Amino acid sequence: MSESDTPPFRYTAAMAGEIEPRWQRHWAENGTFHAPNPSGDLADPSHPRAGAPKLHVQDMFPYPSGAGLHVGHPLGYIGTDCYTRFKRMAGFNVLHPMGFDAFGLPAEQYAVQTGTHPRTTTEANVARYRAQLSRLGLAYDDRRSFATTDPDYYRWTQWIFLQIFNSWYDPQARTARPIDDLIAAFESGERQPKDGAWATMSAVQRREVIDSYRLAYVSEAPVNWCPGLGTVLANEEVTPDGRSERGNYPVFQRSLKQWMMRITEYGDRLLADLDGLDWPDKVKLMQRNWIGRSSGAHVDFRVDAAGDAVISVFTTRPDTLFGATYMVLAPEHDLVDGIVPQAWPQGTQPSWTAGHVTPVEAVTAYREEAAAKTEQERTAESKVKTGVFTGAYAINPVNGARIPVFIADYVLAGYGTGAIMAVPGQDERDWDFAEVFDLPIIRTVQAPDGFAGAFTGDGPAINSDWLNGKSVTEAKAAMIGWLEEHGHGRGATTYRLRDWLFSRQRYWGEPFPIVYDETGMPVALPESMLPVVLPDVDDFSPRTFDADDADSEPETPLSRKKDWVEVELDLGDGPRRYTRETNTMPQWAGSCWYELRYLDPHNDKVLVDPENEAYWMGPRGAGDCGGVDLYVGGVEHAVLHLLYARFWHKVLHDLGHVSSSEPFRKLFNQGYIQAYAFRDARGVVVPAEEVVERDGAYYYGEQQVTREYGKMGKSLKNVVTPDEMCEQYGADTFRVYEMAMGPLDVSRPWETRAVVGSQRFLQRVWRLVVDEESGAVRVTDEPLDPKVRKTLHRVIDAVRGEMEELRFNTAIAKLIELTNALTPLAVTSREAVEPLVLMISPFAPHMAEELWRKLGHPETLAYAEFPVADPAQLVAESVTYPVQVNGKVRGRISVAPDTGDADVRAAALAEVGEALSGREPKKVIVVPGRLVSVVV
Repeated sequence: MSESDTPPFRYTAAMAGEIEPRWQRHWAENGTFHAPNPSGDLADPSHPRAGAPKLHVQDMFPYPSGAGLHVGHPLGYIGTDCYTRFKRMAGFNVLHPMGFDAFGLPAEQYAVQTGTHPRTTTEANVARYRAQLSRLGLAYDDRRSFATTDPDYYRWTQWIFLQIFNSWYDPQARTARPIDDLIAAFESGERQPKDGAWATMSAVQRREVIDSYRLAYVSEAPVNWCPGLGTVLANEEVTPDGRSERGNYPVFQRSLKQWMMRITEYGDRLLADLDGLDWPDKVKLMQRNWIGRSSGAHVDFRVDAAGDAVISVFTTRPDTLFGATYMVLAPEHDLVDGIVPQAWPQGTQPSWTAGHVTPVEAVTAYREEAAAKTEQERTAESKVKTGVFTGAYAINPVNGARIPVFIADYVLAGYGTGAIMAVPGQDERDWDFAEVFDLPIIRTVQAPDGFAGAFTGDGPAINSDWLNGKSVTEAKAAMIGWLEEHGHGRGATTYRLRDWLFSRQRYWGEPFPIVYDETGMPVALPESMLPVVLPDVDDFSPRTFDADDADSEPETPLSRKKDWVEVELDLGDGPRRYTRETNTMPQWAGSCWYELRYLDPHNDKVLVDPENEAYWMGPRGAGDCGGVDLYVGGVEHAVLHLLYARFWHKVLHDLGHVSSSEPFRKLFNQGYIQAYAFRDARGVVVPAEEVVERDGAYYYGEQQVTREYGKMGKSLKNVVTPDEMCEQYGADTFRVYEMAMGPLDVSRPWETRAVVGSQRFLQRVWRLVVDEESGAVRVTDEPLDPKVRKTLHRVIDAVRGEMEELRFNTAIAKLIELTNALTPLAVTSREAVEPLVLMISPFAPHMAEELWRKLGHPETLAYAEFPVADPAQLVAESVTYPVQVNGKVRGRISVAPDTGDADVRAAALAEVGEALSGREPKKVIVVPGRLVSVVV
């Protein structure tokens, strides 16, 4: 049909282009999706859902890049929008907000290249995202929107940092407490510092002690230094091949002074509290593995002929101590310099010395090699084991054996104690090292006959003196008891989790609310001085920007702003000179607590009003953790964001600022949109939208190209934008297509040509209400045929169930089924079409609002009651029973659903009378609604 032949009132992209902006304006002007708070400036007792049960649904908010959204980005946003529209109609007071995670490296890197201020770029990107999301008709409470770069927002990010800085973790109470409580305990004598007596300490010494307890502290330690980005990175931000996750720059190990957060103190709670969360099992497992709780023992090995030197190791297998035949220290270990002798001991094997004349030369050379490698390179499973003998020996405490001490780069200073006892018979890496250096291998657990290599399974202890014959579990317990009894060690629990590196040597991030005094020690700014606002600078780049130079020194852009860095402040003891912290917080800071800002976004007195927090996120009862009712986002944030956010929330809970102990009660991971991409003969990606198919092959111009399948994105040049879809089909069609493609939690292929199927479905719904030629409403008040009525209520019941479980694709399939049942009818009954319009409204809200208005309803359907099935219409007219005789079906009977068992039995026997041949049944079993079994 040509465009000129299109009926004037057909639902088309052009009509959608007129309807959709009009309804979006209506919703905005009338505050349709505003959610009332119980108190404060957003309270509204007259709201249709004031006092109703609440529902807090949240998306992982986006980083607003200059490229804008492609059709994969809003998959989860549309899903939560459909769900919250349904729940709002089902009687809930729904909070569904959206903000922007706007600090970060991309805007700053663009600033370095162009000189454009990151705020200018960021605000333009946020405006573009807002427009794109608005065009999709997403029902957000726009009063609650913000960007993490807003000073009014990051004032509270800085405030939270101060709460963490001014707190310590009390292991006995298993909670964070104000640092003033610790000072009071030291002053009263209730507690004593680990080293020294409080009463005899100087003021500076006391500050050093207190700083060593803080949950946020400054530490000089090995870090991941990325010159290409001009900043240090957390372990989680480095790829397995030792490069930056963003930008793919090389990462080096450097020792730098950095802010850290003591997340390790919360390891046990972060692990245990996963059990109370309604999260996907795979995400819980990823967090458990990252936290990495291990039970075992600390064991002390005295270094022979090295004075009082003791090497302490943590092992999860103390039962294998009799098999420890050598030790390995990290090259950076503090003890190395003190135990290396001047000459090689007599009998040292040449392979242990790497050809060096003295132990000092060997150790120095090996350290230089190790320093040039990344952590990932050092710990790769496929790496050939290297190392060098220190010239020192340690004494195995269980048998007095004298064992050599090596340094090797596969052991890291920042993990555990930075030292291991090597038991090659029970550890594969130790076995590999032992084979390279021809070291003894002693099995301490009986391996199966013929087993070769390190055995890590269970079995009886062997070659272990008084442990022989015990199981691994029994031997562990016995060895820990022996170590503690003889003063050689103690049972312990350790974690893979490391304290969170919280500094970035960049400009575009939250400034720390910290200054340094004449002692060089940190001083917290008072809350009255917040926010500490980012100053304008002329140069956004790191001073040394050599991506391949491990020795390049970090110099932050803020450090060059001398009039901002050097300040005179009165912090309670008169005006004094201070130096500001010139690092900024990582991008993760702003996303650690944003779920709380949504609750009370304009509050300038407290982080969040307690009544509002308790209403939206408080526990539902005893044992409940509270939190956001539904949190939707990608599984790629399973560790970083979610673990950090849980840590911050627990600190705030411990300090009494929030009633919920977890930020996100339920988590749902949406899938991805994937799309075809195309490469030419050189393997170069070509624009997918310019490729055509001819005779089963694909061509870019006249050049044949190959097709592949991958995640939609700029790198594969296969991006399709929601703007294009809205232009070609309308936002409602795009929404319906994305939700109908498949289950929300499964990745699915994008096929633009298939979108027309969703458009035709909406056109059929439109035609049920509107005459395409005249535009007249063609709905009547005639009652439905009883059979169609049953179909209607069966669909209503099914759709409600599917919506509750986020099964939007099957809900749409049911709505298509109902539409197909109504389409052939001579007239459209209001009894059926109004429920259909209401049920379709979560998916196609603009069209549904338009039809609802045409059906004579002056108010928005956003608060209309979602249809409820009539139970009487769900009862089947008859039930069919298969009748078995000795396990084989011999007939079927149809009876009314309320037929009693005796009548069903009689009808069944009559049905299979011929098969019984006059035999008397031994037993007749009626399974209500399912079958009748006759035994003869």
